[in-house]
Amino acid sequence: MLEDDFTYVLRKALLGHGLAPAQLAAKAGVPENEVLAFLRGLFSADLASSMAPVLGLNAAAFAAHAGYLPKTRRLPGIRRLDLPFGDERVNAWVVSQGGQVVLFDAGFIAEDLFAELGARLPDRVLITHAHRDHVGGLEKLLESDVPAHAAGITGTLPMSAGDSVRVGSLEISAIDLSGHASPALGFVIRGLETPVMVVGDALFAGSIGGCGSPEIYQTALRNLGAALADLTDETILLPGHGPATTLGEERVSNPFIAGH
Repeated sequence: MLEDDFTYVLRKALLGHGLAPAQLAAKAGVPENEVLAFLRGLFSADLASSMAPVLGLNAAAFAAHAGYLPKTRRLPGIRRLDLPFGDERVNAWVVSQGGQVVLFDAGFIAEDLFAELGARLPDRVLITHAHRDHVGGLEKLLESDVPAHAAGITGTLPMSAGDSVRVGSLEISAIDLSGHASPALGFVIRGLETPVMVVGDALFAGSIGGCGSPEIYQTALRNLGAALADLTDETILLPGHGPATTLGEERVSNPFIAGH
């Protein structure tokens, strides 16, 4: 299932534009009670289409959001660690190639992460951002002498947008995905069968990470747009929550980026 249903898409877009439901209703020319019902879970494709232009969302994608789920696909060399985060879940991703193992993010509770990793610790760790659900196992990894790269996290090897590391045959390049978190990095991985990008919480299948103000929201969209611009539709996207997807699917079905 998706990390965000259509109600979260609307809430995030409202916050990103600094609008209350009543203001959205007035600008879109729709009844406020219908907007409130949508927020409570009563989906309407027609209402989604009417609200989308006011919110800068893609109307077709928003109108189809209730039925969207990216295709399940084979991910050679990639393993998703679906880890507990209170009543929710958080992803870490293991990428293996030529005997080398790279871990992206470190979950919320170290014991859960290490139970999934087993005896084979990663050769290297890269962290997208410092939110607690993504760094819970980091301290224990550092204690185990696993090199870790991150932006602005004490004890790690500093990494910034534009930097690259090579692990065996894999080349991993960092890009700026600040917005939901700042600093935040995405990682483009080359050397697998298909181009891959680890996006953390900057993007989910069908949505984006929450932003605390309109200014942060615009920063997030700007950085995300720049990061995705030169990637192909076949690029596999590995988010911090929810299922893997592809850039091609998101360019059609994610209301925040479709049509851009």
